[in-house]
Amino acid sequence: MLSSETYTINIGPQHPSVHGGLHVEAIMDGELVKDAIVHLGYDHRSMEKIAENRTYAQFVPYTSRLDYLASQLPTMAYCQTVEKMLHLEVPERAEYIRVIMAELSRIASHLIYVGSLANDLAGVTGLIYCLRDRERIMDMFEMTGGQRMLSSYIRIGGVADDLPDEFFPAVRSFLNDLPQMLAEYEGLITGNEILQARTKGIGILSAEDAIKYGVTGSNLRASGIAYDIRKAEPYGIYDRFDFEVPLGKTGDCWDRTEVRMQEIVQSAAIISQALILLPEGEIKAKVPRVIKPEKGTEVYHHIESSKGELGFYIVSDGGEKPYRVHVRAPSFINMMVLPLISRGYKLQDLIVNLASLDPVLGESDR
Repeated sequence: MLSSETYTINIGPQHPSVHGGLHVEAIMDGELVKDAIVHLGYDHRSMEKIAENRTYAQFVPYTSRLDYLASQLPTMAYCQTVEKMLHLEVPERAEYIRVIMAELSRIASHLIYVGSLANDLAGVTGLIYCLRDRERIMDMFEMTGGQRMLSSYIRIGGVADDLPDEFFPAVRSFLNDLPQMLAEYEGLITGNEILQARTKGIGILSAEDAIKYGVTGSNLRASGIAYDIRKAEPYGIYDRFDFEVPLGKTGDCWDRTEVRMQEIVQSAAIISQALILLPEGEIKAKVPRVIKPEKGTEVYHHIESSKGELGFYIVSDGGEKPYRVHVRAPSFINMMVLPLISRGYKLQDLIVNLASLDPVLGESDR
């Protein structure tokens, strides 16, 4: 009888296909993946301990370093958690501005997803197109907060400053051009028969397994589960907007891609509504100069980030610094299904599976 021996192929941590400092041991049996062992921790970030050694306000700029591809979203999640501790009411105008910035961040993150998926499949041109369009969002972030990638525009109690006059024509121009951008991606990337062959029927994650593993965000909705925190447990003013929750059918790499493409359209619809409804008024609440939540205050708050459920758990001991901070990082949890959806597939499929889960390692190695 012929028999084969398994062997190991190390993927990463220094490789563009692992999207950061990720190391995956692929246990191979011939050309098929028998198992995949995920190794994290190469970034050594210690974000939670940094938070416990900074005041509540001092930690705000650090939050954008978690999911640095959608920097406004983790900052909003943290600020809303602190506001929940302080029972702060954010001004109406600031709430609408936050929604606009959050959804722009979601679009920026999904553009990186589409481009990096194409790049991982050797379609470098697709990445260039997506980066070209994402730069327009980065320009808008620079107009508002002064920083392009790691914006700290959202602050505890509201936002740092009002939207400048040049922001409005920029965002409206971007929204007007977005259908044409998506049509280009359809023709170049998602409409490409090679990409479809590499993603359809690959890396299937069933709804049952997704729930068991705690998968959230686009990866969960691609498996057919209609769970979006903006709909299920609306935070801020999300209950005022009309938008749909795109769903997949089989939970494969193709569905995870299509769901994100459709979510770009829904985010644009939310931004358009927010621009119409944007009221005049204050952009920041009156926040104590020294934030000292009552001793024993314990709060968990979560939002629908671009990667899934992003939550902050904060405990106060009555001092100027939080006693305990824990981040519920969706990238970390979502990536745990990589071995499950890769077993029995080929090595090149493992790369596609990883790209389709859309992890950001700065968040995983928080």
